[in-house]
Amino acid sequence: MFAALTLLATEELLHKQVAAALSNRPGMQFNTMTTKPPNGKKANRPAATGILLGISLAAGIAAAAAAPAVSEPAGFADIARRAGEPQVPGLSIVYLAPLGNPASTPWQHIIAHQTEGPAGSALTMAKAQFANPTKRGVMLWVETNGTVYWSTPETAIPTHGDGANRNDNLYIDNAKTFRKVIRTNSIGVEFVGNHPDVSKPVAPQQMQTWLVLVRFLQERYGIPAENIFAHNWIDFKDKRYCEGCDLATAARKLGYVPTGR
Repeated sequence: MFAALTLLATEELLHKQVAAALSNRPGMQFNTMTTKPPNGKKANRPAATGILLGISLAAGIAAAAAAPAVSEPAGFADIARRAGEPQVPGLSIVYLAPLGNPASTPWQHIIAHQTEGPAGSALTMAKAQFANPTKRGVMLWVETNGTVYWSTPETAIPTHGDGANRNDNLYIDNAKTFRKVIRTNSIGVEFVGNHPDVSKPVAPQQMQTWLVLVRFLQERYGIPAENIFAHNWIDFKDKRYCEGCDLATAARKLGYVPTGR
């Protein structure tokens, strides 16, 4: 995207430069890619203009190719590691428990869950988790409008997952996950709203939130993209749908690499 915008900007600037050069030539008016004499008939573009266009476009392409890939906003890594209630651009996070030192946490993986509960239930679920951090549930809950509720201290270990009991390699190579991607080393993120139809995809606002939130979690805890999982990938789950699969797939496709790794 950045390369394409750079190229378009270069071409637009070139057209303006050529227009300025031709404006001083009698009887000529510049109109984007063609010149028009007073009689309104199209005239061939001067050869020099074509040469200049080719050279400038080539330079634009080279500049775009050399430009760095689009990165996170300045200070993203710093924000991701802050204590308290860090607010990330593009996210709305409500902290029921403030954050501390990420180095004191055990997190190596991220698991995307779906609650099979109704829209509007995320805050209620988060409050219940806050009251009993180790009960069955997760640390983060995402409402259908994209709001994130951080429900427990980041050192608490909620009970989520089923012990990584999947070993059939149906979705991924479970040799790397079987009895390994478990609650004591994995952050759980729950998405509400797939009720009564469990196969209903997450809301667009939830997906938009997730693609920022997951990078925040990766950066905060140094988690690589290959350590992001759908609950259905690591545990035998509801056969009616693949829980968390769209979310985990989208997150992995980002290919985000935490700084320092």
